[in-house]
Amino acid sequence: MKKSSNDHSHDAWGWWGGANRAPAVILWNMRIVIAGASGLIGTDLTATLRSQGHSVMALVRREPSGPHEARWDPASLSLDPSILEGADAVINLSGAGIGDRLWTKKRVDVLVGSRLKATRTLTQAMASLSTPPSVFLSQSASGYYGDTGSTIITEDHAAGTGFLADLCVEWEETAHLAPAGVRVVTPRTGIVLSPKGGALGKLLPLLRLGVGGPLGSGRQFWPWISLPDVSGALSFLLTADVEGPVNLAGPQSADVNTLTSALATALHRPAFLKVPGPILKLVMGKMAQEMLLSGQRMEPAVLTRSGYTFEHPTVDSAAAWVADSL
Repeated sequence: MKKSSNDHSHDAWGWWGGANRAPAVILWNMRIVIAGASGLIGTDLTATLRSQGHSVMALVRREPSGPHEARWDPASLSLDPSILEGADAVINLSGAGIGDRLWTKKRVDVLVGSRLKATRTLTQAMASLSTPPSVFLSQSASGYYGDTGSTIITEDHAAGTGFLADLCVEWEETAHLAPAGVRVVTPRTGIVLSPKGGALGKLLPLLRLGVGGPLGSGRQFWPWISLPDVSGALSFLLTADVEGPVNLAGPQSADVNTLTSALATALHRPAFLKVPGPILKLVMGKMAQEMLLSGQRMEPAVLTRSGYTFEHPTVDSAAAWVADSL
């Protein structure tokens, strides 16, 4: 790492000292700036990193609530570069929720703009520094691959077609505008299994009532990963000798039938209410086809090869964690 963990000189990190100083025995800590720290992944990742002894600065669009936050405005590409001065890493999790609302033209513009502008703002700020951060983790998604059926997908697979694939391609290209010398990693995250929020936010209540079930045929593969493993993998990637795309998915493949069955079993509920694909398309349009009825049998080849150990390597273990966390 290019910076000493004992160098606390820059004003942007003044909160590092005093009562907030990490214990002296932790000499391996990093200074990390996170964009999108208030989301599902960002909240858990921030807690994980701080528990490991790292210092985290969250970028916020409102007035900062304390020295652990700094204001930015990605909509206008505005970020004071001095906020990144002295940071070892920048993590970009910004972006409006893909599944939060129907994909109207206005919503599509928000989905694209919130990702590309945030990423561009960060790369521009890094480029203005004499010594930029060593690593830039910039979120992407499994949608990069489009609908790949039952084909096993590793990181060297070509981009697919469709809105999500096109968005992910442009998103990753923007991340690679980071200045020379910055190690850029673009985690292609699958469906995050969590007791609240995320892709399961609407499905879990139905499963808990015993009326949830497969969507469409149920034979489409969903690249799942537990929330603790998302945070664990991102933390791992901060120092791993890895760059470029990384598939964030559990090592065990699972189609929708398998996934919903595992969750229902862990919740001690049946899962019998199958929702036909045509109904989903009628209600949700293009969003249903790309998000729910398409799939990727995504394999975490880079993570596995690099030595990452999954906390929840199987669908059953991840489902049990979700149920126990409710």
